[in-house]
Formats: sequence, structure tokens, C-alpha cells
Amino acid sequence: MKDLAPHIVRQRLLIEGTYTANVDRVFVESFLLDLAQALGLRTYGAPMVHAPEGAGKDENEGFDAFIPLIDSGISLYVWTGARFFATVLFTCKAFDETEALRFTAHRFETTAIEHQRF
Repeated sequence: MKDLAPHIVRQRLLIEGTYTANVDRVFVESFLLDLAQALGLRTYGAPMVHAPEGAGKDENEGFDAFIPLIDSGISLYVWTGARFFATVLFTCKAFDETEALRFTAHRFETTAIEHQRF
């Protein structure tokens, strides 16, 4: 992919995994806040968490969440039935990818985890 804005610092990371942790709305909120803190990223608003609760297909039930950062944001998607998650970190400030992976694997109690920079 051609870098269309080389003068703008951007770091992007997709993390996906399967998990054993007990994930609910409180878990989602604290994960986003704590991940930002662990990576030294500053928030400027509370996490926004949505749960369609029956509005869509049963297999897609879970959470869609976002936390705004001074330096961009973190999105999180959780499929509770499948015990699968995907999180996207998009920042205009460098962060430690190894710590992001370690923190996420620990908090979700992952059984499998993959990641991709983009």
C-alpha cells in the first residue's frame, strides 16, 4: 500500500483471537481503558460500548466498542457466542506492539491469537 501521507505518523495493528475470559460490558470498558493506559496512550472520552442484543443474527451477538484517544482510537469487536474478538489500534503516536499483544492475550485469556500491522 502506498503511503499517501508520509508526513503523518500512523501506527496500525489488528489483533484477533479466541478467548476464555468472562466478557461482559464492564470487561469491555475496562479492557479499552487499561490497554490505552498500558501503552501510554491518552484518552479524552469514555469507552462507547454497543450490544445489539437480539437485533441481528445470534452468531454475531456480542459487543462493538470504541475509545477515543488524543492520538486517534481503539476499536474492539467481540462475538460472545464464538468466543472470538478483534481489536484495531490506530494511533498517531508510536506504541509498543509487543506490549499490546501481551496485554490483550493476558486480559482475554486467549487460546489463540494473531496480529497484523497495516
